[in-house]
Amino acid sequence: MIYLFIHQNFPGQYRHLARHFADQPGNTVYFITQSNSNVMRGVIKLVYAAEQPPRSGCHPYTLEIDNAIRTGAAVAEVCRMLKGEGVRPDIIVGHSGWGETLFVKDVFPDSPLLADFEFFYHAEGVDVGFDPEFASLFFSDPSRLRAKNAVNLMSYGAADWGHTATAWQRSLFPGEMRRRITAIHEGVDTDALRPDPSAWFRLGGADLTLSRRDEVVTYVSRSLEPYRGFHIFMRALPEVLRRRPRAHVVIIGNDGVSYGPPAPPGTTFREMMLREVGDRLDLGRVHFLGQMPYAHYLNILQVSSVHVYLTYPFVLSWSFVEAMSCGCLVIGSNTPPVQEFLRDGVNGLEVDFFSPQALAARIEEALEHPRRMREIREGARRTAVELFDLRRSLIPRWEELLNGLMASPGRRSDEGYSPRSVREPAARPVRSRRAARMAG
Repeated sequence: MIYLFIHQNFPGQYRHLARHFADQPGNTVYFITQSNSNVMRGVIKLVYAAEQPPRSGCHPYTLEIDNAIRTGAAVAEVCRMLKGEGVRPDIIVGHSGWGETLFVKDVFPDSPLLADFEFFYHAEGVDVGFDPEFASLFFSDPSRLRAKNAVNLMSYGAADWGHTATAWQRSLFPGEMRRRITAIHEGVDTDALRPDPSAWFRLGGADLTLSRRDEVVTYVSRSLEPYRGFHIFMRALPEVLRRRPRAHVVIIGNDGVSYGPPAPPGTTFREMMLREVGDRLDLGRVHFLGQMPYAHYLNILQVSSVHVYLTYPFVLSWSFVEAMSCGCLVIGSNTPPVQEFLRDGVNGLEVDFFSPQALAARIEEALEHPRRMREIREGARRTAVELFDLRRSLIPRWEELLNGLMASPGRRSDEGYSPRSVREPAARPVRSRRAARMAG
């Protein structure tokens, strides 16, 4: 079988799938991406470079559409090169968000295309306008948001089927699109990401070794930014450190921005929050580690006493699932992406996203009663194994989905084709910021 994956940041969320199929005898796996240093045994990486668009004579609403078309055209050129070499993929899987899958079917019309539809933008009730504190930094023009969805809509028309990571993310798409989108997570390796009571981690700069015997509060985000509640977490820390004189706080994440606009010029969100609360923190017990090698990140999750995960109503982070798999005591925000999986008092603790005081109280509760929290930790681990286990659960579902598409190329839901994997549990409804606060 010939598999073709497409994602601008190789290998992205297709890491496990690409490795799985590359390891099977008789398969050939190609991966189209932008230039990076990542490599994967058995995967043939092909690089494209999108042309930089002109910045004059273009309406601001159309800039992202123009970028997407140029990106899609660059990917299509690589596909034509493959076709010229006699390559005919049996299945193509790619991320649609940047336009990469727009023109693939024009080159390979007989190869079924499964596209990732990660997020459909809404002018209200989801991430935009959720947090009034930073509303001025985030665009809220509904017309611009409508234009941003153009890439989603064009990509949907160019794909045979879609996938998205969670039922809540699927629920954001219009009903006519949901008919051809399966909610299926990428999965985590729950055999590697597991509790380890003997785990330890050395903070070199502080000459300190942390283990499960210590009180360790962890926070992880690719970037330290409002979308992941960094400002709320930082405001909770003065009270946490005051109440828990033995506690250490370990923060993983860079000073860039992954979602939403950056901090005001000349500063970062970390610097902003340190200016606000830094004089009330014992900075000898607050450790900013930046980005970490994956093995070190895993050790930190395994020594965590309390893991805080806050998010706007947006795409669920892998770190949330990985923390559950490691048996962390997760305190999660009362926002729909978290509430799809976290049950308060069963597999985690829920907290009002907007309340640093409530967050500090929940952290203290968890640190004060570690034995009571043991069952909740075990519940988190069970949730990860039951819903997100890569080898025993999700790889078989992915294979079922892909095999169904290959067995019925070109047949869409309105023509009678519907992979069994499309049957996922219903998502909770999209809730407004006010409703989310009331639920806290």
